Formats: sequence, structure tokens, C-alpha cells
Amino acid sequence: MIQSNNLLTINNLTTEVEGSLVLKELYLSVAPGQLHLLLGANGAGKSSLGMTVMGAPNYVVTKGEISFCGQNILTLSPDKRARMGLFLAFQFPYAIPGVSVSTFLREAYRALHGDKLLLKDYQTLQNQALDSVGLDLSFASRSLNDGFSGGERKRLEIAQFVLLRPKLAILDEIDSGLDLDAINKIADLINLTRKLNSEMSIILITHSTKFIDLLNVDQVHLMRDGSIIERGGASLIKKIERSGYE
Repeated sequence: MIQSNNLLTINNLTTEVEGSLVLKELYLSVAPGQLHLLLGANGAGKSSLGMTVMGAPNYVVTKGEISFCGQNILTLSPDKRARMGLFLAFQFPYAIPGVSVSTFLREAYRALHGDKLLLKDYQTLQNQALDSVGLDLSFASRSLNDGFSGGERKRLEIAQFVLLRPKLAILDEIDSGLDLDAINKIADLINLTRKLNSEMSIILITHSTKFIDLLNVDQVHLMRDGSIIERGGASLIKKIERSGYE
């Protein structure tokens, strides 16, 4: 049943990609303002969950429901889900030659927040977002992710998160390919963004437990074979560190 007090409610979700099962009878509820950590080995279904929630067309839901802001979103296209306040930071961000970072960010911001800001005020926010992740402002004029290193692509994903201020952000392995200093900086940005937007919720997908000491995590979920098999807090993290995902 849909629970109106949750920002995101997933009930009995089963998803296939090209006929192969990637999620099986999965349940997840995220309340406003919460941060959930999603752990699991490769192939556990973590990224598949993010892609399904965002409505990627090749992820076919065969059973269950997804409710966001009290509305069943399964029939909505990805752009409509994004306009509602859903955001996915990709594990492997796409390059789009010919579309500048500035144009992309501006149109995304307008779609989510409208034209409430004067151009110069928006430009200040955009520059602050880029600077906050250590990207030179010259990146704004470059084609989106075209020729960017893996680390630069991940930094730009976090810059989008900071700028757009979504209601629910799914951050898919945002730490991969980054050194410890960059991870610490991203953790600081996540903490600051949550402080400024107390109702924002985050699902952080990762292989690693290193974020647990840097963020105020509300709940930890362990995935295996397309399902969440265990939930908990810090004690679950310690258990995983001792015994691994198995």
C-alpha cells in the first residue's frame, strides 16, 4: 500500500532488462530528509534500482509500484519524473558533444525551478556549484562530459546535485574513481546541501562503507540478486566489514 508520509515508496518491485530479471520483489521506503545507503556486490541490482526509479526505457517493470510524492510514477517518462524532483547521478555519465555544460545546467534548472531568478543570479549559482566541486569555470563552455576525465564527470554530477536541489537524489557510485580528498569534499557538499534543504532525501549507491563515517546515514540496505536482503544501521556496516557481502 502507498504510504503518504514517505517521499518514495517502492512495493514488490520486479524489473527485467531484455528478458533478464534485475530486480525481484523489492521493497523500499524513504521519508523526507532521510539518507539511505545502498550496498552490495557487482550485479546485486543497485544501479538497476536507480535506473528503474528514473524510468529508463529498457528497464521494464513487470510487477509492483513506485510512488513518489504520493503519486504512482510508473507511467511517467524520465523527464516528467525529473520535473517532479527526482535526480539520478549516473555511475557512468554520458557525453553529449555540441551541448555545452552551461546550456545543459540552465535548461535543467529551468525545468525544475522555473524562471524565478534573473540570469545574473542564476549564473552566480551555477558558478558556485562548479567551483564547489573543484571544476574551473571554463568547463561551463565545454561540451557536456566530452573529453572529461572520469573524475571530472563525477564532479559535474555532484555540481548538478548542488545546483538543482532535487527532492530525491540517487547518487550512483559517486565515489568511484575519486581520491580520498575528493571523497571527503563530496561528503562535505552532501552534508551542506542537506543542511540547506532539510526535506531533501538521498539514496547513496556504493560498494564501499567509507562514506558511513562522513555522512549522517539514516538506514543501510544490503542488496543481493535484485532484492534487499537486510536492513539496519551502523551495526550492519560493521557486519559487512567483518564478513563481506555474503
